[in-house]
Amino acid sequence: MEERRVLWAPWRAEYVGGKKEPGCIFCPPEGDLPDEERLILYRDERVLVLMNKFPYNTGHLLVSPGRHVAELEDLTREEIADLMEMAQHCLRILRKVLKPDGFNVGFNLGKVAGAGYPDHLHLQIVPRWEGDANFMAVLADLRVIPEHLLATYRKLFPHFEALRQR
Repeated sequence: MEERRVLWAPWRAEYVGGKKEPGCIFCPPEGDLPDEERLILYRDERVLVLMNKFPYNTGHLLVSPGRHVAELEDLTREEIADLMEMAQHCLRILRKVLKPDGFNVGFNLGKVAGAGYPDHLHLQIVPRWEGDANFMAVLADLRVIPEHLLATYRKLFPHFEALRQR
């Protein structure tokens, strides 16, 4: 009898089941849940960085302005500068810690464009590795994330903590 191999991805059950957190994930109330539980790597009054709870790949980050705003053209120059500066920091940290071969970086603006939270714009940063889109995505519409979200969080967090100290 052939040994059956199981691919476990328990964090996907919440996504598949359609359960969505109430409110805006980019405007979490202070003290509601620990940052680690919300996967928040960095926040100040101007910008927020959190890990995607349902990632396309290991280290998939979401970077949003601190202000609740849906449209890119509604950002101030300062907000645009803060967002892009944080994106640069994220890329540097991901390159150092996870050593990807490249990145997908961009906005999904509006629900039809794939925005899961269309009322609060956010920049998606997805690390990519040679060969990361393998047969699993093609045959089973399934992505394999080789590391638990909290393990990745704990690798990245000290680098974002160092940004706060500057």
